[in-house]
Amino acid sequence: MTDTAVRRPVPPGFPLRLTAPDPGWTTRADVVVIGSGIAGLTAALRIHAADGSLKLLVVTKDVLNAGSTQWAQGGIAAALGPGDTPEQHEHDTLVAGAGACDVDAVRALVTEGPEAVRELIALGTNFDHHPDGELSLTREGGHHRDRIAHAGGDATGAEIQRALIAAVERAPAIEVIQHALAVDLLLAPDGGVAGVTLHVLGEGQRDGVGAVHCRAVVLASGGLGQVFSQSTNPSVSTGDGMAIAMRAGAVLRDLEFVQFHPTVMYLGPQSQGQQPLISEAVRGEGAFLVDFEDNRFMQGQHELADLAPRDVVAKAITRRMIETGREHMWLDARHLGEEFWQRRFPTILAVCREHGVDPVTELIPVAPAQHYASGGVATDLHGRSSIPGLYATGEVACSGVHGANRLASNSLLEGLVFSRRIAEVLPRELRGWAAPAPDHREAWLFAGSHRRALQDVMTRRVGVLRNSAGVHEALQFLDELEVGGAVPGVEAWETTNLVTISAALARAAFLRTETRGSHWREDWPDRDPRAGHVDSRLDELGRVQAVWKASPSTAPSESASGVTA
Repeated sequence: MTDTAVRRPVPPGFPLRLTAPDPGWTTRADVVVIGSGIAGLTAALRIHAADGSLKLLVVTKDVLNAGSTQWAQGGIAAALGPGDTPEQHEHDTLVAGAGACDVDAVRALVTEGPEAVRELIALGTNFDHHPDGELSLTREGGHHRDRIAHAGGDATGAEIQRALIAAVERAPAIEVIQHALAVDLLLAPDGGVAGVTLHVLGEGQRDGVGAVHCRAVVLASGGLGQVFSQSTNPSVSTGDGMAIAMRAGAVLRDLEFVQFHPTVMYLGPQSQGQQPLISEAVRGEGAFLVDFEDNRFMQGQHELADLAPRDVVAKAITRRMIETGREHMWLDARHLGEEFWQRRFPTILAVCREHGVDPVTELIPVAPAQHYASGGVATDLHGRSSIPGLYATGEVACSGVHGANRLASNSLLEGLVFSRRIAEVLPRELRGWAAPAPDHREAWLFAGSHRRALQDVMTRRVGVLRNSAGVHEALQFLDELEVGGAVPGVEAWETTNLVTISAALARAAFLRTETRGSHWREDWPDRDPRAGHVDSRLDELGRVQAVWKASPSTAPSESASGVTA
């Protein structure tokens, strides 16, 4: 590769592997888990419990607690309260998913969820309880029951992360490498997993790019939030796992279903990167949305009003912003009082005050921002991808439970349940050891300097509001993006991953000519009666191939659910 910018090959394509130095070190492990959130650590612990003879390696891009799990404020959803049932949880999940859920996957989630949460408690997770000892449960958008277990008021993810890290540290067979960016999969002659290349910063003898030969890889690397200018995701969420899988030939599903959280604290038009989340649980405890004239505009929009599913609330806020020419709306939680804020939402209270807003006495400025990727690496009910030996769990995966719009607090539960399911099958179906085949796929990179322009285009054209002309503009930008001048390293590798996933996301958004859940097409405002899925992959030239596969909607009737488009 030259140091000067060159035009993309024609027809446009994307790299099938990343330009990187040859591995300077090698090691072996039976299973490599990429990611250290609830999905990754649960997978490692459960695989270890299933077969203690296996050598497990957990690699994490930063430190063990730096992923998305620690930022989860609201809690984890499960039918644990009096009068609640998995069937009711299933109904709410299917309604929120707007007809695009896999019913079998949802059933597995809600029926296995209560036991999985109880095991988290047995592991040492300290959820909040009432004075009488009963588990404290709250309600969030889309739920018809109080079924959200929380910890530390609004620090649920951090508490779960703490308990899981402590358990991993007690398991000597689980090795952890921090500050390790997964670069690419190593493939065996049959196309299955033979290992993975990593770039490690200063782990003793493991420094720079190396290779881990293994028999299986579990992707638990989180989402793609940094595709957009504003996101609730941490800076490490650059779509690495999805891009790694895609370059290796895996199928990605339903990338167009990107959830924008309706109540993210608005910090001004120039704000970039991770934004402060105002948990849906605040509305679950009685806060409500108002416009600049103090109108409660969610009234009449949905039977649950301010607690409608996230896509409904995000669209309502966006519509009101457009109608009034304002850059944000307001969340009113003043009536909750100082004592309640300090006890129930101490983290959010501190963050708001840090940014100059006291929610005890002032309205909180809020606007939608990217929050969660419902799509990802297509998997079956036990986390298997389309590549032998490659599994995926958590936000990097598309298990089918979220459909077109994730129900609040189902994300932690998905990572927990489907990592347990992977552990049920992986030990007995482990592949034999195989030497990686020679890799002749073309390797190149996009320079890190493209990231800001990429995020701006994706936010403006493939954000909350989408239409044919806007998505086409984003696709044209991606297809014409110049290459060259990129020095192999974290900045270029992350940016190349973001570009690749952005192209797949935009093509899927262009192909889905309907409005469903979190995918809002202004030029196609109605739902197609066939929900279907959009499957994406890279062909042998690195071009994104996206195919829509029609299937009947699985949503409960709209008259029963109150869901609006």
